[in-house]
Amino acid sequence: MKFYIWGTGVIANEVWKHGVNGEFRGFVETRKRTEQYNGYPVHDIDEIIGEVFDYIIVANRFSDDIYAICCKKKICLDKVIFMIKGKHTIFNSSSDVRRMLGEENYTVYAGGYGETKGTFFEDDCGRYTELNTREAFRIQEKYLRPVISEKYGFNSGFDDYFWMDLWAAKYIISNGVIEHYDIGSRVDGFIAHLLAAGIKVNMIDVRPFRGTTENLITIVDDATLLQQFEDDSIQSLSALCSPEHFGLGRFGDPIDPEACFKFFAKAQEKLKTGGKLYIAVPIGQDRVEFNAHRVFYADTIISSFDKLRLVEYSAVVNGEIVYNVDVHKFDDMVNSFVTGLFFFEKQ
Repeated sequence: MKFYIWGTGVIANEVWKHGVNGEFRGFVETRKRTEQYNGYPVHDIDEIIGEVFDYIIVANRFSDDIYAICCKKKICLDKVIFMIKGKHTIFNSSSDVRRMLGEENYTVYAGGYGETKGTFFEDDCGRYTELNTREAFRIQEKYLRPVISEKYGFNSGFDDYFWMDLWAAKYIISNGVIEHYDIGSRVDGFIAHLLAAGIKVNMIDVRPFRGTTENLITIVDDATLLQQFEDDSIQSLSALCSPEHFGLGRFGDPIDPEACFKFFAKAQEKLKTGGKLYIAVPIGQDRVEFNAHRVFYADTIISSFDKLRLVEYSAVVNGEIVYNVDVHKFDDMVNSFVTGLFFFEKQ
């Protein structure tokens, strides 16, 4: 069987690691960003239309978008295997698909659709019934609740956000900060680290919060100008993978092409002398990928904070932190980016 994998992110990488069977022709990206991935060619979808293949494995979370593209391009949907269930996608349990995906990928695939036929679940049910001697704990049809996608899954974590959150939290905690201020970072990662260390956190986000907890002060507002705080009042401030979104409307904020740069200017005014700032943003060639985010040259960020001293510039690359990176190392990245980590101090 000849097949392609549509995706070059975490899900595609997991599919690849689990192993697939057949003649692999390469990867597909909805918007082609690179020429190679895992040593294989990367194609735009238009490049493979007309090619002879048996299946395309859609291994990313944008199933509905790709379903629409397939319909528009008149790609036979019987040949498209959506690993993540979408609104219109259909599960394909054919023996060809099972053979191509292999046991691990097929189990993950079936689990996402709530299917158990042809998976380990059937054998496990039989084995459990054979071994069980407790009547109260016998398997009953009405209580079946199959969870099969986790057997071959990976433990969560260790993505860019994990390393970014850990990087900033370690600095802030080791600095002995009692109170910290944050703009739009992750509550379930970075903020949780600080709260567990007993640090009071004042957090602004344009989106409503689902709740709050001890030592977390939440403010629903546009943080572009930081009007909520006095000048020279903040000792410790962070914005981790949030500034690149400011002013693009993605999160309901007003459209403003200068929003992130206004924030950069104001952040410097709000810091006390000796105050520390932690910024994380996508790094590559300056551009806006509307309305998802902006990507910045590292030097664009550094020059935007001309009133501060750069203490450290590091980056998350291929699942690990590379410390003290040359400022121009990623300038030529046109179709991809890494996560830049900037630690500044006000003199």
